[in-house]
Amino acid sequence: MNTQLLTIQRATTARRPQRGSRRVHAPARSATFALRPATVDDAPAIHALIEAHLAEGRLLPRSLSELTVHASRFVVAVEQSARASSRPRVVGCAELAPLSATVAEVRSLVVDRPARSLGVGKRLIAELRRAAASAGFHRLCAFTHDAGYFVRKGFSIVPHHWVPEKIARDCIGCAQFRQCGQHAVVLPLKD
Repeated sequence: MNTQLLTIQRATTARRPQRGSRRVHAPARSATFALRPATVDDAPAIHALIEAHLAEGRLLPRSLSELTVHASRFVVAVEQSARASSRPRVVGCAELAPLSATVAEVRSLVVDRPARSLGVGKRLIAELRRAAASAGFHRLCAFTHDAGYFVRKGFSIVPHHWVPEKIARDCIGCAQFRQCGQHAVVLPLKD
């Protein structure tokens, strides 16, 4: 995968000043993100990002050891700071998890709150889609609480049993099996 840079304007929300307020609104700032394959060194940052967003109820917990083993399957979005002294920060991640020879899953897609609505998630999914097609997978799937997000990216909502690879690999052993409230979504990669 080629490292991709994307520059996104983050506009501040203009609010009506309250009576007696002297608040000055900051100008729109530019944030640059690089998408790149994750390394084992990224596993702690990926783990921290997932842990920080578990309370939203849209992610399953992942252990640091599991993430370390599968780090090479992740793509990360790294914020590039204008200050040379600051270290790049992982602000988004997604895993391309093979379920079979023909089906891969988008797993652990998460974008840090301040970086949301900047296209980071869209770019992560696009990169996983490209990587899955390049690896010869025929379908890309995800199990999600927000099916609409994936539908806007070209996925279709399907019955869970249309993705038997996912059910056999992960769902049967899950404590929330048949009660999780997630939607199965699928994107065909080949005609």
